[in-house]
Amino acid sequence: MAGPAEARLMISKRWLVAIAVMSSAVMEVLDTSVVNVSLPHIAGSLSSTVDEATWVLTSYIVANAIILPITGWLSNYFGRKRLLMTVVTGFTLSSVLCGMAPSLPFLIFFRVLQGSTGGGLQPLSQSVLLEEFPGPERGKAMSFWGLGIVAAPVLGPTLGGWITQNYSWRWVFYINVPIGIISLILIYLYVFDPPYIKRGSMRFDTWGMGMLAIGMGALQIMLDKGQEDDWFGSRFITTLAVTASVMLTAFIIRELRTPQPLVKLSLFKYRTFAAGIAIVTVLGFVLYGSLVSLPLFMQELLGWNAETAGIWTSPRGIATAACMPFVGYLLGKRWDARWMLVFGCIIGSMAFFGYASMDLNSGTWDILGHQINQGIGQTFLFVPLTILVMDPIPKEETPYATSLYSVMRNIGSSMGISFVTTLLARRSQFHQARLAGNMATSNLQLLQAQNQANAVFALHGINPADSSRQALGFLYGTLQQQASLLSYMDVFYVMGWLFLLTALLVLLMRKPKRQPSPSLEAH
Repeated sequence: MAGPAEARLMISKRWLVAIAVMSSAVMEVLDTSVVNVSLPHIAGSLSSTVDEATWVLTSYIVANAIILPITGWLSNYFGRKRLLMTVVTGFTLSSVLCGMAPSLPFLIFFRVLQGSTGGGLQPLSQSVLLEEFPGPERGKAMSFWGLGIVAAPVLGPTLGGWITQNYSWRWVFYINVPIGIISLILIYLYVFDPPYIKRGSMRFDTWGMGMLAIGMGALQIMLDKGQEDDWFGSRFITTLAVTASVMLTAFIIRELRTPQPLVKLSLFKYRTFAAGIAIVTVLGFVLYGSLVSLPLFMQELLGWNAETAGIWTSPRGIATAACMPFVGYLLGKRWDARWMLVFGCIIGSMAFFGYASMDLNSGTWDILGHQINQGIGQTFLFVPLTILVMDPIPKEETPYATSLYSVMRNIGSSMGISFVTTLLARRSQFHQARLAGNMATSNLQLLQAQNQANAVFALHGINPADSSRQALGFLYGTLQQQASLLSYMDVFYVMGWLFLLTALLVLLMRKPKRQPSPSLEAH
């Protein structure tokens, strides 16, 4: 066993490793949300439309999605440290290029480079931490890592809006440079490959990679552009759906048959891992769906500006940050992570049912409690889930497991965003038609409201014919607002019930049994 001085040195070294990999992962996660609010500024600066500028987001997501599944294979082939340094360097340099882009096509190309290098940061950082920290310490390490991963997408839009408003959209990319340099130095000094990684000892599956790239690319573009192009009413979206289905099915069949797969689908034989992958897909769906729906609700219906909406979204991230150390402490005391996960699902569902109870007169303080509830719920979800999912996985297969975990969370996120935007549009039309059907000319309440509106416009000197038209326009605008409100309520109820149903999947998971590794403790 190591002496007290050596033990303190080992603990310090572990936390330096945690800072190195967490900062690089946060840099990548932040970039997925921080650019969103800058799109109008990017479009105006580069002489393009906002619709054209959305390819800045889509290109990054597609490149990211293609690299994510094969990160485990790449880390075993090239070595974890070497790959981590390469992707951090690539992400930092491509961030500089994005900031310097002279036109939209150049920016989209550099975003592809940024997404392809950033894709490996999350699973790589996760596998390094799971390797570095022994059993009871994993809870603290994953709490620290989760602090950045969960809080970054919540705080990203606020940060991006502030930077764009006060400086330039180009600084949204330049802020990655100092973080990348610090992370690179720490990785070089303190991260080392475990002995079981044998660099260059595997064969690359070119056909499998081709199927994966085409399939994941088609899937992500379909999810990103589906609502914009009316889904399967568009030949383009239908073609993407068929391409994704065929290529990903062929990829799965090939991976199950090849002796050296790029993605180890055999990991699904572990029941806890399979259940955890299903849960993290739903959590990504709900988390990113709420990141779209809540700011829109605040701005479109409550009439808040973007800055106010960003500020009153941040309590969620603050609550998450405040609770992370507590969750790590409970896991260190060997609390059953499964019951913590169930608790998180219940608290999360309460938050969404709370959102569904709001109306057009709701204010900042009405939403505060629900934001805090959601933040607390997220804390009790992601960290215990990571501990549970990775517990049965052999160490040499951890990079493959973290890659699958990350890619399914990202697919869930894309599906959540697409689902929310589609459901809001469709349910708003449904409620508008239903409410309009009740507005018959014989409806006494409608006639009374129209007469009151007429009187108000007449007081402002508007002639009777014009005041009647304006009164009807006012009533129709009110109807549209109510229809939109009901559509948001539908979305919030669906997400609340999804949280509760997800808790049932926890019943399939086994209690973690992994103990501290004596070799690691004595290292």
